[in-house]
Amino acid sequence: MSKRISHSLLDPFYARFIPGIYGFLRIPPRFPPEGIVLAGHLLAAVGAVGFALAGRHPVGGLLVFLGVAGNHVADMVDGTHARKTGQCRNGGELLDHFTDPLSFSYWMIGMSLSAKMPYVGIVCILCIYATAVLTNIRAKITGEFVLARFGPTEFKTLLAGFGIILFFSDLDGKGGASLVATLLPVLAVLGVLQLLWGLRIAVEDVNRSGAKPDTSEWEQRR
Repeated sequence: MSKRISHSLLDPFYARFIPGIYGFLRIPPRFPPEGIVLAGHLLAAVGAVGFALAGRHPVGGLLVFLGVAGNHVADMVDGTHARKTGQCRNGGELLDHFTDPLSFSYWMIGMSLSAKMPYVGIVCILCIYATAVLTNIRAKITGEFVLARFGPTEFKTLLAGFGIILFFSDLDGKGGASLVATLLPVLAVLGVLQLLWGLRIAVEDVNRSGAKPDTSEWEQRR
């Protein structure tokens, strides 16, 4: 299993609250951590519905906040629950990493529907999945799963805060859809730039500190 390294700006701040949040939730010891991952994923879908409703109903912003924040809470406590109850499984970690880019993609789909910018949403989704693939391939070669300074935690914090802004904007009748239409292209540009920068850093990293290149032939099985 790859060593996990986070350069996140906000992870050290949130980490202080994980024990308290986990204790408050009182999750039954026998409850599988995969169930927490699934619950977080369903909450991500709630956030996507909220983005799609932005500009049409004030509840949209509230759903965005609850969905994104709830997704991150689940993402913080699933590992804690697995370790405390002795339920650490490779399959659980695989499921966790599989659902993360899906959750982000749901939010981009919701935003593109609200802003009526499907092509910009596609760019955002491509950046999300390209970054996920890059991160996992880098981890396979170097043995280190590395999160950037502006990673999932920072992105979720941005979107959750934006949900609050959407809520009050729609209450005042100012139209959250126009705010989404402003933010979505910015996210697309930043996503492309971060992907290109991350690709450059990853190539340098695997060339410098990666394992010996694999020169074996494919093994054919029937």
